[in-house]
Amino acid sequence: MLCGIDEAGRGPLAGPLVVAGVVLKKEVKELNDSKKLTEKKREELFDKIKQSSDYHIVFKSAKDIDTKGISTCIKESIQEIMQNVNASEYLMDGNTSFNIPTLQHKIKADASVVEVSAASILAKVSRDRYMCEIAKAFPNYNFEKHKGYGTKAHIEKIKEFGRSNEHRVSFRLKDLGEEKIGVQKSLF
Repeated sequence: MLCGIDEAGRGPLAGPLVVAGVVLKKEVKELNDSKKLTEKKREELFDKIKQSSDYHIVFKSAKDIDTKGISTCIKESIQEIMQNVNASEYLMDGNTSFNIPTLQHKIKADASVVEVSAASILAKVSRDRYMCEIAKAFPNYNFEKHKGYGTKAHIEKIKEFGRSNEHRVSFRLKDLGEEKIGVQKSLF
């Protein structure tokens, strides 16, 4: 039994990292890498995946990312999934196993392995929903539009209003004249 694992939110300037693990108990049609699906299609598949699987979704806040580093947050999320989803194999999308001996990895697994595709969709939809929800509390940033990614419009809002407590301060912006603040903790 395979547990597919994928993340959403590794690179944005604001919002959480979300990592999902999925073991499918029955077939779900039309699965693919979440980035290759429309928002409407991801939303349609979200509940189908949840109803057809054992799954676990982990959120790591901007503060967690600033404190521990993105790689440590991903590793901790994977370990939490492995503790909460019973499987004989665990496969992460990407090019590293984060020094977890029992974790396999495969580049573009989110487009070729249905369990990883399902995890990709759960992570992406969960994160997007979170960003739309917090947009109400932070109307100046238009999180519902860019979901915290470093779009030109988002950077302009940061210039105008500064960072909120949902922003990652360790992610420095050349457009704001910021220098790097040390090397982020890495597991590779």
